[in-house]
Amino acid sequence: MAAEDLASIREPNVFIVDDVAFIRPEHGMAIADEVEKRGIRKRYYLETRADVLLRNREVFQRWVRLGLRYMFLGIEAIDEEGLLHHRKRVHQSDNLRALDVARQLGIVVAINIIADPGWDERRFEVIRQWALEVPEIVNMTINTPYPGTETWLTDNRRFITRDYRLFDVQHVVLPTTMPLRRFYEEFVRTQDVLNRKHLGWRAVYDIFGITLRLLVRGQTNFLKMLWKFNGVYNVERLLRDHDQEVRYAIGLPSAVQAGVRPRPDELFVHRPSVVAASPA
Repeated sequence: MAAEDLASIREPNVFIVDDVAFIRPEHGMAIADEVEKRGIRKRYYLETRADVLLRNREVFQRWVRLGLRYMFLGIEAIDEEGLLHHRKRVHQSDNLRALDVARQLGIVVAINIIADPGWDERRFEVIRQWALEVPEIVNMTINTPYPGTETWLTDNRRFITRDYRLFDVQHVVLPTTMPLRRFYEEFVRTQDVLNRKHLGWRAVYDIFGITLRLLVRGQTNFLKMLWKFNGVYNVERLLRDHDQEVRYAIGLPSAVQAGVRPRPDELFVHRPSVVAASPA
C-alpha cells in the first residue's frame, strides 16, 4: 500500500490486509508517517511472519498506536520437525517469542496450523490440546503443494488427485497414512474443536456490538453462520468431493532430481521467456 493511496480511504473502521506486512521496516515507518500526517483513525488487520515481527518490533509497536488490532501470524507447525517439513526457515523458539511479543503489544492473533497427510490420530490429538491451551485463534488447513513452491516440484508425482477444485487446503491431494475417511474424521473433529473454542455464544458475547448492529440492519448471516459448521463442513461431503468428475486436471511440472533443492528460477509459475536480440 503506497502512501498516496491513503487519501482514498474514507470509510470508518477499515481493515487493511497486507501480505507479510513490514518485511521492509522503512516502508512500514514511511506509511505510518503519512497516516499520522493525515490524522487517519482506523483499525488495522495485517498478515506477517514470526521472524519479521521479531526483527521489526518497533514498527509493529508504532502501528499499534495507530490502530493495529488484529494479526494473522504464519506459524504452520508447533515443533521443529513440522517446520522443517513445510520448508519454514524459522525455529519453533522464534514462533513462541513472536506470539509473546504480539501478546505484549495487545494484538489479537490468529494462527494457522498445517495438517500433514502423514499424521495419525495421536498427532491430531496433540494439536487439539495445544490449540485449547493457547489464547490465540487457531485455524487448520491441509498441506497442499502449489505452483511456485518447492513441494509442488518435489511432491507432485505423489498426487492422489489432479482435480483443480480439491487444491483448496481443505481437501487431501497427497497420500495419507491413515485411511482417507479416518484422516478426514480427525481433521473435521479438530476443526470442530477449534470452531467451538472461538464461536458459539462466547463469540456473540465478545462481539456483541458488531452482532447487534448487523441485526438492526436486517443482516442475519453472521449470527446464523456461528452454528452452521456441521451442516456445511463434514466428512461425507469431503469424501463426495473426491468422487466428482474431474473437469479440470491441474498440470504437472517437469520432474526434478530427487534430493536436490530446486533453483529459484524453477519455482516460477510462468517461466519468463528469453527474447532473442535483434540482429544489428
